[in-house]
Amino acid sequence: MNSTPTPDTPDSDIPTPDPDRRGGPGRDETAQEQADRRWNEMLQEVRVAQTGAQVLFGFLLSVAFTPRFASLDDFDAHLYVATVVLGACATGTLIAPVSFHRFLAGHGLKPALIRIASRMVSLGLTLLAATIGCALLLLLRTATGDPALSGALTAVVLAWFTASWLLLPQAVLYRAERGRGRP
Repeated sequence: MNSTPTPDTPDSDIPTPDPDRRGGPGRDETAQEQADRRWNEMLQEVRVAQTGAQVLFGFLLSVAFTPRFASLDDFDAHLYVATVVLGACATGTLIAPVSFHRFLAGHGLKPALIRIASRMVSLGLTLLAATIGCALLLLLRTATGDPALSGALTAVVLAWFTASWLLLPQAVLYRAERGRGRP
């Protein structure tokens, strides 16, 4: 049977666009379904970052109780404090969407919740990258005793984070939009 309507076949089996349904290619979902899907996707993504931030923060907290900690010079001790504070902020920021959801659930605010939580996750990832950078700098300074080498290696790692976490996704998005004819 030909699924393309012709003048002599009824087109009742062809779905008509429903203004309450939306989504990209291959998607047919309501605004609420889209919000639910986006929320679930974001939760899956943030679980990975939360776990990494929490493990790193836990290790950072234990460093102060090691015998070597007392021998850190002033710069490294201050770097440690900054790293712990950044780690606490990253962990709190990545957990914040859970708190937002708990307070706002059932109030019909899911699209707003998703926008805010998405920004919190982006900020949390930025803080996590800064935490990792500071922790790496502290570790390399302690391990190598060479501040210049430690700084250079840390800069390379942070450049890699910038490329893989920010620039590569932006390049993919740019190419996709250019392929669809968007400027």
